[in-house]
Amino acid sequence: MSVSTAVADQSVCASLPVLGRDVTVPLVTGGEVTYAALDYAASAPALQRVWDDVAAYAPYYGSVHRGAGYLSQLSTDLFENARRTVAEFLGCRAEDQVVFTRSTTDSLNLLAAALPADCQVFVFETEHHASLLPWRNARVTYLDAPSSPRQAVETLERALADRTVPIEGGYGPALVCVTGASNVTGELWPVRELAAAAHAHGARIVLDAAQLAPHHPVSARDLDVDWVAFSGHKLYAPFGSGVLAGRADWLREADPYLAGGGASRKVARRTDGGVDVEWHESAARHEAGSPNVIGAYSIASACTALTEAGFDNLVAREQYLIEKVRTGLADVPEVRVLSLFGDDAPRVGVISFVVEGWNSSHFAAALSAEYGIGVRDGLFCAHPLLRTLLGSDPQTQGECGAPEAAPGEKSLNAIRVSFGAGTPDEHVERFVDAVRELVQDGARWNYRTQDGRCVPDTSA
Repeated sequence: MSVSTAVADQSVCASLPVLGRDVTVPLVTGGEVTYAALDYAASAPALQRVWDDVAAYAPYYGSVHRGAGYLSQLSTDLFENARRTVAEFLGCRAEDQVVFTRSTTDSLNLLAAALPADCQVFVFETEHHASLLPWRNARVTYLDAPSSPRQAVETLERALADRTVPIEGGYGPALVCVTGASNVTGELWPVRELAAAAHAHGARIVLDAAQLAPHHPVSARDLDVDWVAFSGHKLYAPFGSGVLAGRADWLREADPYLAGGGASRKVARRTDGGVDVEWHESAARHEAGSPNVIGAYSIASACTALTEAGFDNLVAREQYLIEKVRTGLADVPEVRVLSLFGDDAPRVGVISFVVEGWNSSHFAAALSAEYGIGVRDGLFCAHPLLRTLLGSDPQTQGECGAPEAAPGEKSLNAIRVSFGAGTPDEHVERFVDAVRELVQDGARWNYRTQDGRCVPDTSA
């Protein structure tokens, strides 16, 4: 489907309706308006289909892997079928494991806990904190922000070639962690090329697909990555669930992420008073406790819905919206869109920008209070990347209403607009018009700082 065809009747948008599409919110200036949810990069609204599937299952909810009753068996089948659906969605290899977690952050912390001794981790400073911080107990090499996809590959190749800690005549284990799409700029990273570079130097690679999987197909096999991590709440699935999928050996050899029921296959008291434990070697090894079956099922439902809608259609529709936003912002000279790789870099529906003379919190608050538009402002849990993009140290915002930076000075924070399945034309058109009006005419309301956030001043 071409971009023009995808847009003509918005059929792609209609085929994946989301919850909240008809919610109205009050405006501080009076009246109400349909809420424009443009903060998908933080948490995407749940697909209506996901909600309907979960609601249909809810009366049959039962304990997983625990009971002989019908509902327990049904829930167990649902949980394990969800695992198979996710494996298919991610193009997993036959020997890969799919572990259900709480989020991308949880998934990468699980992998960090499973690293072999003396493992060296390579991670770009441009990563989200979820993939930047879990490795703090390993030997970490932080790589400088690249200015192009090619430079990213070259930077990684040099870093891997410069490893200087030989073990038993070779090199110790190494892991590369990289995002698929930036949560700040939306730019796509050269995952396949980075994976090839990692493997050529005897390293493994984990893909943070939190921002990629909702927008583009992700195949562990085709990308040749060793693990994939993502979150349900960014994939149009609520209930606090995530996935770590990939090679089983490091996970099988590591101590369980959590010790408890479900992770153990056999427990026996010893004569000395201690306990001997035989842990599972399957994904259950790292899924101790009663699993979040509704969360797992919601992820599987979202995977099925996206697959059936067709990513070609979804990508074409989203590219149209991206161009609509970028063209609109380009017409406002005071707006600067943030980018590492340049204007022509392929990207998903995530765009961050700064507005000359505006405090980012103030601007975002005005979008919400005066236009019913929800965006994100701040540093987006990617402080080192924002430092590079803004050319300044990230800081806390000043008083609301005060300029974030005087004309010609460097900004301290940014504004992010993000969208995806279910986003109608009207939402992005209203956003672009609102940006233009705020820059030209200023806010129509007074704002004040409350608990570090900019809010409308209703004291008068």
